[in-house]
Amino acid sequence: MPQGQPSVVPDDGLTTRQRRNRPLVVVHTGAGKGKSTAAFGLALRAWNQGWPIGVFQFVKSAKWKVGEERALRVLGASGEGGTVAWHKMGEGWSWVQRDIATSEEAAREGWEQVKRDLAAETHRLYVLDEFAYPMHWGWVDTGEVVSVLRERPGTQHVVITGRNAPQALVDAADLVTDMSKVKHPMDAGQKGQKGIEW
Repeated sequence: MPQGQPSVVPDDGLTTRQRRNRPLVVVHTGAGKGKSTAAFGLALRAWNQGWPIGVFQFVKSAKWKVGEERALRVLGASGEGGTVAWHKMGEGWSWVQRDIATSEEAAREGWEQVKRDLAAETHRLYVLDEFAYPMHWGWVDTGEVVSVLRERPGTQHVVITGRNAPQALVDAADLVTDMSKVKHPMDAGQKGQKGIEW
């Protein structure tokens, strides 16, 4: 295992082991591709550690065939690593505006389920995919999200993806990555393709 050395060691009274095992809030935001992909990479690591994983997709349509879903479901059912629970709340409303009221309600219901699972310590890793959107649009209160995450019990890690992550969430997170777009095939008129986008 790599033995990286932190540049700062806080005077917080924690041992190195306690600090190392502190649960994290991770945010992947920005206009570039790869936010969800990076979160699912973390889910693979968590599966390998035997952690129960909860994936909550807030935007991608329930009808889409997401490659990561199939892979993680198969791995979760294999009995070799952690379990995987997959929940789809969205109706595809980040790109195509449909019934806004229904989408907003679905996002709120999804957040209520996440809160219940956090309180019950159901999972060790939560992937809240595209959850930055409902906060950005005001459908879910960012202050409440920050408060719930700050007060969550146990050693539950939470990864939130999506563009335009609210500043209050970014400030509260332990790890934030801003994916910037330098170039994308869609800029040259190429649509998404199997194995790359899904």
